[in-house]
Amino acid sequence: MSHRSKPPSGNVVDWNNPDLQSLLSKTEGWSLDKRGVYTPTPCELHVGWGAGTGRPATLVYERDAVLVVETRFAIPKGEHVRVDRVRSGTMSSTWGIVADGREGFRDEDRVNGVYVHWVHTR
Repeated sequence: MSHRSKPPSGNVVDWNNPDLQSLLSKTEGWSLDKRGVYTPTPCELHVGWGAGTGRPATLVYERDAVLVVETRFAIPKGEHVRVDRVRSGTMSSTWGIVADGREGFRDEDRVNGVYVHWVHTR
């Protein structure tokens, strides 16, 4: 059995080209932030399997099996959480695991001590 490598695309990039370096330097510090395309929803976040009381949080994005939640506290990666919120006039709970989290990048995030967490629900 022979192993064939993929032929080159024919495009050669000179990463040291000053014009390319100038363009790339303009993107330093950019980050993707999807907040703003989803209406923020107040929620209550319960951290850990046996959490008796929840803490205030804001659901800022939801799609498929991922929730993005803003908190005023850090949550360790891998922690089990329950997100309680009102949907169509009824309390709804969603269980998940914190896949990642970080301090907020926005100026107002830093001023308010906001953390952003990605919660996988499946």
